[in-house]
Amino acid sequence: MQTIKQQAFQYIDKHRDDMLDLWQQLVQIESGSANKEGVDAVALKIKQIIDAAGGRAQISEFDKAGNMLVGLFGADRKQAAVAFLGHMDTVFSQGTIDKRPFTIKDGKAYGPGVLDMKGGIVILLYVIKALQAAGYDRRPLKIVLAGDEEVGHKDSNTAELMMNEVSGCVAAFNCETGFVDNSIVVGRKGVAGFAMEARGVAVHVGIEPEKGRSAILELAHKTIAIHDLTNWEEGTTFNVGVIQGGTVPNAAADYAKIEIDVRFVKETAGAAIVAQLQELAAKPHVEGTTVTLTRRGMFKPMVTTAEVERLFALVAQASDENGLGVLTPAHSGGGSDSAYAVAAGVPTVCSMGVKGGKNHTPDEHAVVESLFERAKLLVASVLKLEEF
Repeated sequence: MQTIKQQAFQYIDKHRDDMLDLWQQLVQIESGSANKEGVDAVALKIKQIIDAAGGRAQISEFDKAGNMLVGLFGADRKQAAVAFLGHMDTVFSQGTIDKRPFTIKDGKAYGPGVLDMKGGIVILLYVIKALQAAGYDRRPLKIVLAGDEEVGHKDSNTAELMMNEVSGCVAAFNCETGFVDNSIVVGRKGVAGFAMEARGVAVHVGIEPEKGRSAILELAHKTIAIHDLTNWEEGTTFNVGVIQGGTVPNAAADYAKIEIDVRFVKETAGAAIVAQLQELAAKPHVEGTTVTLTRRGMFKPMVTTAEVERLFALVAQASDENGLGVLTPAHSGGGSDSAYAVAAGVPTVCSMGVKGGKNHTPDEHAVVESLFERAKLLVASVLKLEEF
């Protein structure tokens, strides 16, 4: 294993330019969650890379969501497989790349999705390439990449498919956004999204204001009530982050919409959250308005099991043994597909990707050197699984 590790590390060192080139290529393919064509183009490119490297890749297609990719190396190996998780979609709208193309400046890489999580995809691909080149033959290596993670798989059954794919794996490593403080995520809150729409009666407020039924006013009351549902002790938070409605200032709005984000710790909280919002929707504050609630995507919480903690300890030891820094365990309020791997009974650690900051913003960036550092950490962790 020591020889394989040295050879794999050397492979990464020799292919630094290739890794940077692939990073740029992936960032330059715009793949916002709503851009199915772009997400599918990323999936096709990765499939070509896997097939050319001697693996076997399959794409699951969806009508309204970005496709999902599963790649496999060493299918005939007898031990339980290692899973590498991630997603190909980003949060950025079409045309962002024209304003902010892939750029490296002062040791940092910039561009839409450079951190979340095109860099992580490069890492997992080159980790597998490095292991294959070094003669690793202990376990099958499986890649599972979603095409609609950023929207919670609201238009696909990707979550279910991912659970099926990783079931029985010895461990899963999610190459999601890494953090500059060297923390590794071992637990995440669940995330639920909802839209609430109100319909009222539009009138000219200068002529017959008493006949108006304002959808905006209705949702203003709803917004306050929704925020009041936050339970800090239980770790459940409600946030209305988007509000839309109305046409002109001198008319009562006959339509308005709010978008709601809920974060929660316990999986059992999901049903109660839905019930609370449905109860609010069913009781209009403004007489003559009606309100409907639509459930969007939802992530399970990533539960910090004893096996997750044991896997983290193994990764932390691998990092220390190879001079890659001291790692600390962390819990995050952001959701990820790691939750589904843990739910499938697979020990999982998250945020194994490139380190950086400001993800989901125009200032999203990644530390370039961490691309190679994290690839080596992942190689060392996979090899150390023989002790797990």
